[in-house]
Amino acid sequence: MEYYNYIKALHLIFVITWFAGLFYIPRLFVYQIEAFHKPSPEKEILGDQLKLMAKRLWYIITWPSAILAVVFAILLLVIMPVWLQQGWMHVKLGFVVLLIIYHLKTHQFFKQLQRDEVTKTSNFMRLWNEGATFILFAVVFLVILKNAMNWIFGVIAIFVLGALLMLGFKVYKRIRSKNPRA
Repeated sequence: MEYYNYIKALHLIFVITWFAGLFYIPRLFVYQIEAFHKPSPEKEILGDQLKLMAKRLWYIITWPSAILAVVFAILLLVIMPVWLQQGWMHVKLGFVVLLIIYHLKTHQFFKQLQRDEVTKTSNFMRLWNEGATFILFAVVFLVILKNAMNWIFGVIAIFVLGALLMLGFKVYKRIRSKNPRA
C-alpha cells in the first residue's frame, strides 16, 4: 500500500499534462485555421510551423499523458476496488468517457488540419476549446465533494461556468470584430 500515493501522484501529474495538451491544441487549431486564410507565403510559413507545433504537442505530450493517466487510474482502481461501488465514481467515470471521446474527436480535427483540410471555423475551435474545461470542472467537483447534494451544486456551478464562458466568448467575438488584432 506504500506505493499507492506514488501511483496517485503519477496519475495526477499525467492528468494535468493531458489537460494542458487538451487546452492548448485547440488554440493551435484556431491559429492554423486563421493562417490557412492568409495570403502566400505567410499561409505556408505559418501553416507549416503551426502544424509542427501541433504535431509535437499532440504526440509527445498529449497522447502519452492520456495513456499514462488512464493506466495509473486503472492501477488505482485495482488497488482500491471499493471506489467502484461509490456513486460519485460512476459519474466521474462517465465524465472520463466523455473526456476520451473529446480527445478522440480532437484527434480527428488534428488529423484534418495536418492534411490542410479546414472544415471548421476558428470560432468553432474557440468554443471547442471549452469542452475540456467543462469536463475538468465536473471531475474536480466530483472528486473533492463526493456526496450527492454537493455534487448537484457542482453541476449547477458547471452550468453557470458554461453560461459565463459563452458570454465571454460573445464579448470577445464582438471586440475582435471591431479590432481584428485583439
